[in-house]
Amino acid sequence: MKEWNNDQELVNLIKEELYTAVIGDIMDKMGYTRQFLCPQIRPLRNDMFVAGRAMTVLEADVLGNDTGSGNNPLLQRPFGLMLEALDNLQENEVYICSGSSPDYALWGELMSARALQCKAAGAVVNGYSRDTNGILKLDFPCFSYGPYAQDQAPRGKVIDYRVPIEINGVTVNDGDMVIGDIDGVCIVPRAIEEEVFTRALEKARGERIVLKKIQEGMPSREAFDKYGIM
Repeated sequence: MKEWNNDQELVNLIKEELYTAVIGDIMDKMGYTRQFLCPQIRPLRNDMFVAGRAMTVLEADVLGNDTGSGNNPLLQRPFGLMLEALDNLQENEVYICSGSSPDYALWGELMSARALQCKAAGAVVNGYSRDTNGILKLDFPCFSYGPYAQDQAPRGKVIDYRVPIEINGVTVNDGDMVIGDIDGVCIVPRAIEEEVFTRALEKARGERIVLKKIQEGMPSREAFDKYGIM
């Protein structure tokens, strides 16, 4: 039975009781075996945790920053639609961006400051982040390839947001649940989230029981045979 009535209650449950490994295990059992983003996407600090609805952002490479050429007026704007996407963030949403070459920073300190004002949950980018000390000082959950100062300004632009994106074979739709911790980032499609989180809560609670039994001396085979968890 569902234990939450709204997104805030769900996010609170995730933060209090769940982690990516147990959520991923449940999706594997349900046949959703490609829901983890690539392992290069890591928390900027090991204790960072993110849980929230995806606000998908589509980035594209550009060559230079010449605003006087080209046929697409969008590409003549600095950053394309990045500022609009950033301002469109809602409470408990995760700015999740992909589409460009992972060769430059897609997130930084000022973006983190604005996201905090919007009460966003965090940022996950298929590329690098920069202004690392500033982001850490803000304590804003950021998941990326790691610190690298090379900027997106002359190299990439946001061309759309709240559209489906793909990160290394994983499709992310606007509104999917994004969960990230030290073990990676996984995506829970909205269509299956009630079953996933209900079963994940059950498994996580069972794992705590099994841990206690093993610490008390129960052999692993006996524990698995009795609880079906390892």
